[in-house]
Amino acid sequence: MPWLELILTVRSEQQPRVEEALDDLGALSITLQDADAETPDEQAIFEPGVGELPLWPTITLNALFDADTDRRGLSEALGDLLPWLEPDHMQFRDVADEDWERAWMDQFKPMVFGRRLWIYPWNIQPPADEDIVVVRLDPGLAFGSGTHPTTALCLAWLDSLDLQGKRIVDFGCGSGILAIAALKLGAASAVGVDNDPQALTASADNAERNDVADRLALFLPEDLETEPADVFIANILAGPLGELAPTFAAAAKPGAPFAISGILHGQEEELLQRYAEWFDDLRVDTQEDWVRISGRRRGKH
Repeated sequence: MPWLELILTVRSEQQPRVEEALDDLGALSITLQDADAETPDEQAIFEPGVGELPLWPTITLNALFDADTDRRGLSEALGDLLPWLEPDHMQFRDVADEDWERAWMDQFKPMVFGRRLWIYPWNIQPPADEDIVVVRLDPGLAFGSGTHPTTALCLAWLDSLDLQGKRIVDFGCGSGILAIAALKLGAASAVGVDNDPQALTASADNAERNDVADRLALFLPEDLETEPADVFIANILAGPLGELAPTFAAAAKPGAPFAISGILHGQEEELLQRYAEWFDDLRVDTQEDWVRISGRRRGKH
């Protein structure tokens, strides 16, 4: 079905009241973006601190309404609720219905990581080649397609390991791409952990598509009760990586290879100091502005 989109440009201090008014008027969804995006004044926000909600000085709000919503009536109602809102800061446009997931599938092309690991979208048939390992992916609503540098760094690291018969824990599993890749590369079993139930659903679906569902167990963090892993990987963000370091140390066997990513360049030094308490042979690898830290859990095998 088509939609009616209302686009508003406001100052950051006005955003809470505007969002509340849009919600009261029946907006089906509201998204925020930098009004100066793709200009010299654009301000990137990568990772907020705990409890922080940083916003740009000037914000564009995009609100979706049913296609048959009366534009004039909506404008008048907004004028009543927000009398300071300038009419030239509002615009409407019709938005055609689109299957966004299928659009992603049409644009996503096969990618290789390391020597032999390939990620293929579900709508493209891979070649019959015994020398490559293929993961068929449909990310659904969860993050993780291999296109982001942090995922690429983790996939290349997995491809470099001997995973035969190993048990892996993938913390922050998203679409399940890392756990599934490990299983396709020879791991005996995998555990995927994510705090988003939709991620667990996407991971389960992708595991079914790759015929590894019987070897992948999925948990919310609070439900995870598992023995230490032979291999541990976490692709989340620097803040949680720092906080969860003791948990991750307990989740890895002595001598187990580990890797963490989701780290921006400049954040790695603090994490290296933090993880040095439990892990040895620490090294840093980078791709674009992103960092992967890898090493081994201290102790004997």
